[in-house]
Amino acid sequence: MHSATDYGYGILILAAGKGRRFHQAGGQGDKLLAKYPDAGQQPTPLLALTLRQAILSGFPVRIITRPQQTAVQQLAARFNLPVSLADSRGSGETIACGVSDTPHWKSWLIVPGDMGWVTAADYHQVADALSAGAAQARPYWQQQPGHPVGFSAGYRQRLSTLQGDQGARQLLDPSQLVKLTGHPGVVKDADLPQNMKYSSL
Repeated sequence: MHSATDYGYGILILAAGKGRRFHQAGGQGDKLLAKYPDAGQQPTPLLALTLRQAILSGFPVRIITRPQQTAVQQLAARFNLPVSLADSRGSGETIACGVSDTPHWKSWLIVPGDMGWVTAADYHQVADALSAGAAQARPYWQQQPGHPVGFSAGYRQRLSTLQGDQGARQLLDPSQLVKLTGHPGVVKDADLPQNMKYSSL
């Protein structure tokens, strides 16, 4: 297992989205604060589910969110996690901000903040693939691409200059990407309000 002091790897949690799909599907409020059951069936903000597993991995974690998303910043503070602020126009700029703010990291494990069912083991699975020499790695479930997506040090410059709303997808190269076997949680969609068990904060 990788230790918490191994700064070769770090987790970037993307929490600067506007939740358009969530709202278009009838959702109310901030999707990241919508409550879902945790392992003990307690109502928990979706972002908190994501943060718990990221922290459990032992890797450094950084959250990227918008200046006006104060509730997200407060939640990050509860977990004692560093925050980068980005008035982002898309996930590409969000990733670029996070990579630029982590110059001591050598590899990045990237996950949207609404992926509350990605486990600590998933982060280690992707990190292990990078350790074994992969330039890119991500889990798949039933041929669907999942998260986290891992990039090695060679992508620092390209990640730090991303723009638009395609995230890092434009950097994925089938000849370089290592596809890992995942589980339903690596692709679970939180953009659909009917998947919620509890209401938003």
